[in-house]
Amino acid sequence: MDHVDRILQQWVRERPGLDVSPMAVIGRLGRAAASVDLHLAATFARHGIDAATFDVLATLTRQGEPYELTPAALAADAMITSSAVAQRLNRLEGLGYVSRHSDPADGRGKIVRLTAQGRDVVDRVLPDHLETERMLLAPLSEREQSQLAELLSRLAPGG
Repeated sequence: MDHVDRILQQWVRERPGLDVSPMAVIGRLGRAAASVDLHLAATFARHGIDAATFDVLATLTRQGEPYELTPAALAADAMITSSAVAQRLNRLEGLGYVSRHSDPADGRGKIVRLTAQGRDVVDRVLPDHLETERMLLAPLSEREQSQLAELLSRLAPGG
């Protein structure tokens, strides 16, 4: 019996007429997400970065040469707000991981470009990040991992 089972039993005892079964899924989903976040944060910390830094650098890396996006496209691809992007970019530019340039397609706009130093960070962190993810998923078979990915895609369409 785990923590969520105990919570469910308590609710059944206190409110026997209510179907509390959704809590089994949502509670475990929340606990799993918190565990994943904790392990990934530790992995990133070993490399002197945080999840937000990795997210921006990885998003730019995935674009391929010349590793650039507008801030708005970066916000959409990284699923963060434009104000959060601005704060991250200020910090990452200060660290030398990204640079900002005028957007030739929009004279008022900017383009964010990953620097060689930023690419080095991704190259250094990505293998360790993937190993952490593999460790977290190790209790599941490959088939179960595929099933879980498919099921979660139904809960977060487009995610």
